[in-house]
Amino acid sequence: MTEPAAFESVWTAVADVDGWLTEGQARELYEAAMACPGGGRIVEIGSFRGRSTIVLAKAAPPDVELIAIDPHAGTDRGPQEIAGYEVEANDDHAAFVANLERTGSADRVTHLRMFSDRALGEIDGGVDVLYVDGAHRYAPARADIRDWGARVADGGTMLIHDAYSSIGVTLAIVRELLMGRRFRYVGRSRSLAIYRADGAGPLASNAARQLAQLPWFGRNVALKILLTLGLGALLEGLGRRRPEWPY
Repeated sequence: MTEPAAFESVWTAVADVDGWLTEGQARELYEAAMACPGGGRIVEIGSFRGRSTIVLAKAAPPDVELIAIDPHAGTDRGPQEIAGYEVEANDDHAAFVANLERTGSADRVTHLRMFSDRALGEIDGGVDVLYVDGAHRYAPARADIRDWGARVADGGTMLIHDAYSSIGVTLAIVRELLMGRRFRYVGRSRSLAIYRADGAGPLASNAARQLAQLPWFGRNVALKILLTLGLGALLEGLGRRRPEWPY
C-alpha cells in the first residue's frame, strides 16, 4: 500500500499554488486526511486553484474517496470578490486542473464543478472529513455547515476556513455550532476552526471555548474595515508595511 507523502514534501509541492491556506492550516488538513478511515470519504467545498485539494489528496489513504466541489463560477472568488469574476474563474479552473496534474493528484480527485447546494443531490452517503471553504456570505456559509455538516459521520471531522475572520462565516458558526450538541470545538489554526462529530459534551464549556475566539474575530474585522478605508495605503505612505487581508 502506498504511504502518504510526508507533510514537508506536500507543502513544498503546493508552495507555488495560489491560495490563502497557511502552513499550519495545511498541516491540520493533512492530519485530518491521514486519519480518514479506510474506504472513507473526504469532501472539500471550495477548491480555488487546488492548494488545499492537493494537500488532502497527498495525505489521504489510497482507498479514500476525495471529492472537491467548486463551481469556478466567478462568485465568492476571494476577499471582496463576490461577483463578476467569470473570466478569472475560468483561469482558476484551468489552474486547478493543471496544478492537480502537475502534482500527480488528478487521479485522486473527483471534481464537481457546481455549487455546494446542488452537489448535495449528487453525492449519496456520509462524509468522514469535511473541509468548508466555500461562499463566505452568511446564508450559503450557514447552509454548508448545516447541510453538509449533517453528512459528517459520527467521529468525523469538520474543518471550516475563515472562521472568526469572515463575518458571514462566523455568524453561521454561532448560529449552527455554538450551542449545538453534535460537534465539539477542538481548536483552530489562525482562521481554520476544527470540530469533531463526537458530541459537544457540556454545552456551556463547548460554547465558552468558541466564544473565547471572538476577540481575535473583532481584531480581524477592525483590520478589514481599516484596510477598506485606505489604512494600507496610508501606512505605505509612511514607510510601513501594508497589513495583509486578515485570514
